[in-house]
Amino acid sequence: MRVLTVILAFCTAISSLNVQAQKNTNPASNAGYNIPLTITPLKNCWVYMGCYYGKFKNLVDSAWVNENSKAVFKGKSKLPGGIYFLVSPNKTLLSEFLMDAPQHFSLKTDTLHPDKLEISGSSENALYQRYTAFLSEKGPHLSALQAQLKQTTDTAQAALLRTQLIQANKELNDYRDTVVEKYPESMLTLFFRSLKSPEPPPMPTMANGNKDSLFPARYVKEHYWDNVPLHDDRLLRTPFFDSKLEEYFRNYVIPDADTLIEEVNYLLLSARGGQDMFKYLLGRFTDKYINPEIMGHDKVFIFLFNQYYSKGDTTWLSAKQKEYIFNRAYSLMANQIGEPAAALDLLDTTGKAAPMYALQAPFTFVLFWDPNCGHCKEMVPRIDSIYQAKWKKIGVKIYAVNVDEKVNDEWKKYVRDHHLTGWIHTYQPKADREADAKANRANFRQLYDVFQTPTMYLLDKDKRIIGKKLTIEQFDEVMQAKLKATTKKN
Repeated sequence: MRVLTVILAFCTAISSLNVQAQKNTNPASNAGYNIPLTITPLKNCWVYMGCYYGKFKNLVDSAWVNENSKAVFKGKSKLPGGIYFLVSPNKTLLSEFLMDAPQHFSLKTDTLHPDKLEISGSSENALYQRYTAFLSEKGPHLSALQAQLKQTTDTAQAALLRTQLIQANKELNDYRDTVVEKYPESMLTLFFRSLKSPEPPPMPTMANGNKDSLFPARYVKEHYWDNVPLHDDRLLRTPFFDSKLEEYFRNYVIPDADTLIEEVNYLLLSARGGQDMFKYLLGRFTDKYINPEIMGHDKVFIFLFNQYYSKGDTTWLSAKQKEYIFNRAYSLMANQIGEPAAALDLLDTTGKAAPMYALQAPFTFVLFWDPNCGHCKEMVPRIDSIYQAKWKKIGVKIYAVNVDEKVNDEWKKYVRDHHLTGWIHTYQPKADREADAKANRANFRQLYDVFQTPTMYLLDKDKRIIGKKLTIEQFDEVMQAKLKATTKKN
């Protein structure tokens, strides 16, 4: 597996080493693990053993190196299978090895030559070491060919280098295929099969006589996970699984919320048989979509909440984590793209009722802000500039909400001083806020996910949300696109 890991992290400082303790999810075993280590020239210091965990590197154990450069990693319960590594006292990754079911074997290495790791008592690692020896011979040649191809400007030379690269890669793939054929139950075979990309057959001819140029991409997508047993937790403890996952979503999945939901759910259902893999994928997708980079992708998080979190499938979470996820979900449910905006029945600067739904406009721009917020002081004048120069002419209404009634005097002064005319300026009085809390009614902060200022939304003529938390320029682009679409229909 050296080709998989050398490229990513071989002999590099683990500056972001995750020091979470690994939780053992395998059945308890009286045998546990016992791994004697000889590591010259280290003496009288701590060394560590770690493993990959998705995109992280986790420490799992430590051992004291005595004056004879010997140490022992041992524990009462077996470790989860996967690719593990030794870590030096200064947190540098030294040598990698496989952790299979038999976990009584010995390691011998030298910090000056960590690639010369010797392993005794493990058939899986014997197979692994033969493969790394093969890579040590072929790897530099492959790298040299790739570098030459990247630099050459000569067409004939480039063609020759490509031919040589094809041959070199064939030798590598042939070696892997031989391992798969001879050792079908080995961990190395599991990894090789999971790594291999689907190879599409020749493009079919369409009815019009042309080749279907989109067929290869469709084929790869449809067969991407064929040889990847997502329920096998050993894949999680490799340096390549998360990269493979990332590649799939980057290259083969349309970044549409509904499409993402379908893909995410498929992967999670496929991983249900593997406790660690399921936890990792659910956590990874939650982190990505709970505060997404792309507008509307929080719909994926809402799906995860309804499908998994609200049904009690996350018993491993702490009470604090559950509280955050549940509160976040409830805050986002009321402001999904395409859904009607929650009613805002607030008061204007004179104390009169100014309900948002009473506004008649092709677009309503909703702004939650605070006159003492530094970012608001920068954004509000910019919003007014584009409103006066452009939005006002097309009938846009701005419904601006002061989020803190305690600074009403400063708010009104800011409105006057900056001549924010034509806006509907509103706030919620303290008595109304307290009445909402007493009646257990969601307030505007919860309904519009207002936990920072400024927070902005764009509504259409029916008060459906068509944009949120974008830049001013992006909001303007949404309006222009909607206007053009309306013009074409008419």
